[in-house]
Amino acid sequence: MRFAGLLLAACPAACFAQTFTQRGYLETGLLAYPQTGIGDSGRAVGAAVLNYEVSYKLSPNLRFNGGIDARTDTHRETERTWGLTWWDRNRSRPSLAVRRFSATYTKGPITLELGKQFIRWGKADILNPSDRFAPRDYVNVVKNDFIGITAARLTIANQSDSLELIFAPRLTPSRIPLTGQRWVILPPFPLNRQLPVIDTGQIPGGPQFGARWNHISRVAEFSFSFYEGFNHLPLVDPRLVSRRLQLYADFKRFYPKMRMVATDAAIPLRFFTVKAEAAYFIDPRKQADEYMIYVAQLERQQGEWLFVGGYAGQYVAKKRSPFDFAPDRGLTRAFVGRAGYTIDATRSVAVESAVRQNGDGVWVKGEYTQSFGQHWRLTTGYTLVRGATSDFLGQYRRNSHGSLAIRYSF
Repeated sequence: MRFAGLLLAACPAACFAQTFTQRGYLETGLLAYPQTGIGDSGRAVGAAVLNYEVSYKLSPNLRFNGGIDARTDTHRETERTWGLTWWDRNRSRPSLAVRRFSATYTKGPITLELGKQFIRWGKADILNPSDRFAPRDYVNVVKNDFIGITAARLTIANQSDSLELIFAPRLTPSRIPLTGQRWVILPPFPLNRQLPVIDTGQIPGGPQFGARWNHISRVAEFSFSFYEGFNHLPLVDPRLVSRRLQLYADFKRFYPKMRMVATDAAIPLRFFTVKAEAAYFIDPRKQADEYMIYVAQLERQQGEWLFVGGYAGQYVAKKRSPFDFAPDRGLTRAFVGRAGYTIDATRSVAVESAVRQNGDGVWVKGEYTQSFGQHWRLTTGYTLVRGATSDFLGQYRRNSHGSLAIRYSF
């Protein structure tokens, strides 16, 4: 492929004698909605994505990793123009994007990775409040994937301790639901039913910094982390604007400054593993809320079964912004859980759920997966969303849907 050719051209001839691996998949899928959405009469969305990844180990110390995604869909969630995207700051999903492209150098206890990569923090399963370098694609709020960021990551580690230092030169924001489609719920606005709606906003260009220390002892594993930068999820400022003698309802997005301190821990016991995670957030400019998100869960592996259950909570110290898009906070004050069962080498089932403690919101997703031979995999499932209009989960109650995906891996 052309992308692999670009990588080859960047290497000296000697690299051909080194380790080269490649893999990828082509996946087509369908989402079927029993109900129409608010402002969206579509009931079916078809999509296809081609993923291709390569890896070169040029020496015992140096490795290059690259990946690219090409996608399209029937509901204009993906851009209709072709152009290679690096920074992932598009409103819609890019039709062609660099998923990952990084160089990793290792020397003794030191590892340095430069380029576009995926950085994950935290130990909880369904919700990770400390995961600040991990924006997501929320075009479909309950079916979201991580987005890579461009960063430099330095890790210094031994058998029991590791220190991770991260610098990202620009913010990669999470991709939010698109205006005019079923997953966008607009905040209250005078006459917003009669006025055309526009979605504007500017993504900040400043850097982000982060540090995380992790320690493994005989009885537990725990870490402390710090983040300074921007929130990759936006606040919303509703405004009435006039353009060429036409009034519009402008739901302007902006990304506030964020400072975070966090801790997490995993304690293996005889019958289950206890995991806990907590993060406290402040805005130095005092535009966004000051709050804490915490998660406590139990995990148990029993034969072919895996059980995870716990509670996600939130404490708001200072309320400043009435409107935001925050799925991480939307899953708090809820009981969360996951159960999975491996039927055999080719079949498995899994269920995930979040139930608001006051019963105002419910999200349940069930999936069945079956493999056929070495290359084919079929996944089918159903996502149920119910609740009150005032609840983050409940506002999507018309978006319950069935899903079917077929993947060919190579």
